[in-house]
Amino acid sequence: MNDNTISVDVLIIGAGPAGLATAIRLAQQSPNLSICILEKGSEVGAHILSGAVLETKALTELIPDWSTRNAPLHTPVTQDRFFFLTEKKAWRLPTPSLLHNKGNYIISLGHLCRWLADYAQSLGIEIYPSTPAVALLYDEQDAVCGVKTGDFGIGKDGKPTERYQPGMEIFAKQTILAEGCRGSLSKIAMARYQLTAQSQPQTYGIGLKEIWEVQPQHHQQGLVIHTVGWPLDHQTYGGSFIYHAANQQVNIGLIVGLDYPNPYLNPYEELQRLKTHPLLRSLLVGGRCISYGSKALVEGGWQALPQMHFPGGLLVGDSAGMVNIGKIKGIHNALRSGMIAAEHIIKHLQTPSSQSITSYTPAIKTSSIGKELYQVRNIRPAFHYGLFAGMGYAALEMVIFKGHEPWDWSHHPDHLQLRQASQCQPIAYSKADSMVTFPKLTALSLSNVFHEENQPCHLVLADKNVPIDVNLKYYDAPEQRYCPANVYEIVTDKDGKARLQINGSNCLHCKSCDIKDPTQNITWQPPEGGGGPNYSGM
Repeated sequence: MNDNTISVDVLIIGAGPAGLATAIRLAQQSPNLSICILEKGSEVGAHILSGAVLETKALTELIPDWSTRNAPLHTPVTQDRFFFLTEKKAWRLPTPSLLHNKGNYIISLGHLCRWLADYAQSLGIEIYPSTPAVALLYDEQDAVCGVKTGDFGIGKDGKPTERYQPGMEIFAKQTILAEGCRGSLSKIAMARYQLTAQSQPQTYGIGLKEIWEVQPQHHQQGLVIHTVGWPLDHQTYGGSFIYHAANQQVNIGLIVGLDYPNPYLNPYEELQRLKTHPLLRSLLVGGRCISYGSKALVEGGWQALPQMHFPGGLLVGDSAGMVNIGKIKGIHNALRSGMIAAEHIIKHLQTPSSQSITSYTPAIKTSSIGKELYQVRNIRPAFHYGLFAGMGYAALEMVIFKGHEPWDWSHHPDHLQLRQASQCQPIAYSKADSMVTFPKLTALSLSNVFHEENQPCHLVLADKNVPIDVNLKYYDAPEQRYCPANVYEIVTDKDGKARLQINGSNCLHCKSCDIKDPTQNITWQPPEGGGGPNYSGM
């Protein structure tokens, strides 16, 4: 051991709902365990973004007295509405049963995670923010035995700066990956241990969210609205949410499936177009946007679930992909997966055996998590045939099939669905009015994003020639549009030669580039600790 080495019983990567639930249940059942959580954000919740409407059953199982402990659940859902939008009209439809929210709460997931972190620390759990895990450590049997954290203060030239701090090696008997969607270490573990060999490709969406303070006469606390249709075309999966939270605040978001085919589609501009619809514009005029952010979310469900155990650790929450896309909810499943993981970890630490860990994956699949993912497994792939086909199949699923159909429809890799620019029509987006719609960089300023300017870029190109020779040539550089933070720009040098400029300090860590790049040439890696957005109420 040395000053840069630590050893714990259980190491958890990520202080989201799944990681915190794992730690809390471990400490509740085995108070003597040493438990450590690493969080790459500057504080717990800084990188957390979700709609969000919470089902409380899993939280109640984890912390039965949450209501008397001042958990940040203050806005019960009072109404559900569902609309099909055209450019000028909003047609109200019956609310699908999966979107009924009686007994649920409109929340800030960031606030909930901060509250869970406080509770965890009261149980003796150590949480280290601004501490990204950048590599897995392996023992002589090729089992994961911990992680290496990132070095601080390495400049773009590769040399230490005055801020230099070496990373640490943290060893653990069990390492739990709770990184959320498209986690960097989870990708490594999946590849090394072939965890996805028996599953279908994961499919993703990009979620963009703004928080608005609206005029009192426009606010209906507890109202939940979901929409489908415009501004997206009928071949592009997605929809919007409008959640009336407390304090005259409204959460507005758009989810766009990252299997969209048109390289000219710009998810950020689609969100701005959405706000020009009469349904939203009438809500927002006279208000002000106070926060903006974006992140990818998993949509593959049952078919894309990987093997969730590996030598030395487990995947929990959205590191494995547990969002119920039919409900557009995943927080409850993340919490429950953490509790299930904790039970298996405790058994393994008390009586080490392969069975105590390998039974984790089937336990997830036979739990309420697996049951609800299985029931809606064919809804997302049904939308491959268009909006109306998808909606029709979803209705059949909820009313007739209820998950009992004897077929499993397939997913496809998102990056392979992008068509060449020559096969697609450019999309004309209107100029921002700076009242309801905003330029991307104006919105970005509301995310409080920050990275040290002189650090190495955390967005790594496998081949520096591909952005121009392939992406620009054939797809008109789609990274300029699918990125919600203006990270990627095609610029022309003095000699007229085009090159890709990466503005890594803008990055919101949504990881859409890691997912959507048509040649999979871009790899997202954790930047120096604390870098990224600093969300306060997302």
